[in-house]
Amino acid sequence: MSNPTPDEVQRYIAAGLPCTHLSVDGDGQHFFATIVSDEFEGKSRVMRHQRVYQALGDRMREQIHALSMKTLTPAEWAAQS
Repeated sequence: MSNPTPDEVQRYIAAGLPCTHLSVDGDGQHFFATIVSDEFEGKSRVMRHQRVYQALGDRMREQIHALSMKTLTPAEWAAQS
């Protein structure tokens, strides 16, 4: 199985999690994602990451070797900009 591209990882996340902003960078094995979603409201960082892993499903074990994430609510994203 070939390594996914950052665009593919971005599509995988977007297909399983409604996002208001999503960007993914990486080299095919290690990825960094910035994910902004209303679904993160009221959730801890661990719960947010678990939600992203749920969106990725088996790809997280089979294709994606490392994923670093910044998970934010829309309000947190706006405050950061």
